[in-house]
Amino acid sequence: MLSYTKHLHHTSREWVTFVHGAGGSSSIWYKQVREFKKHFNILLLDLRGHGNSKPNLKDAFSDKYTFDSITNDIVDVIDYERIGKSHFIGISLGTILIRNLAEKYPHRVESMVMGGAIMKLNFRSQVLMRLGIIFKSIVPYLWLYKFFAFVIMPNKNHKESRSLFVREAKKLYQKEFIRWFKLTSEINPLLRFFRSADIKIPTLYVMGEEDYLFLPTIKKIAHAHVVSDLFVVPECGHVVNIEQPYVFNKTVIEYLTGLK
Repeated sequence: MLSYTKHLHHTSREWVTFVHGAGGSSSIWYKQVREFKKHFNILLLDLRGHGNSKPNLKDAFSDKYTFDSITNDIVDVIDYERIGKSHFIGISLGTILIRNLAEKYPHRVESMVMGGAIMKLNFRSQVLMRLGIIFKSIVPYLWLYKFFAFVIMPNKNHKESRSLFVREAKKLYQKEFIRWFKLTSEINPLLRFFRSADIKIPTLYVMGEEDYLFLPTIKKIAHAHVVSDLFVVPECGHVVNIEQPYVFNKTVIEYLTGLK
């Protein structure tokens, strides 16, 4: 089972589950924990191979790495903790997992908050993925990861986000990076389906105005899907919860408490 931590609220019965992106860990939410635990019970997960969810010889993740199997890792935790329903907050690739969970288990999802959401790979993103596939077994994965991080978060004010993700990625093994990278082979049809299917679960997209790769698509989705809202954070890139934590926390908490 995934490694996780939880913080219990003394009166609230609502849960918020945080899902990080590829190469990160639950530690990327350190600017959120203090504020969110004032209002909700919170669950912080380390996805397989990340943070403290390192497989070992006695307890390896035997399933093939697919979006469904990794989504089911999350469901295993909320089942174990007897969490019937939760709000889910994700960043980057974590938003794909949350959207997949909502598709498979809609009764478990109270709402979705999608930070730096990935719902389409544009031409530049697809070129990056192809380069990664070609070089993933030749070039040290950290070189690739640093390159990807710079392309996705290029500006000077994105430096903290880049540094944090690269620091977390150093904890991955090359073999683990390759397993996750192979997920790209199934990402395009999955995202195409997500864009076309309006799941009608309350969804807030929180995107940086400088998230050049992914913001244009999210604007279209938020307009087309009936219970979706978009909040664009000024002077901010892909990792909104790190770069603009005050704005992120205030916006998301107001949104979640307003759903009651």
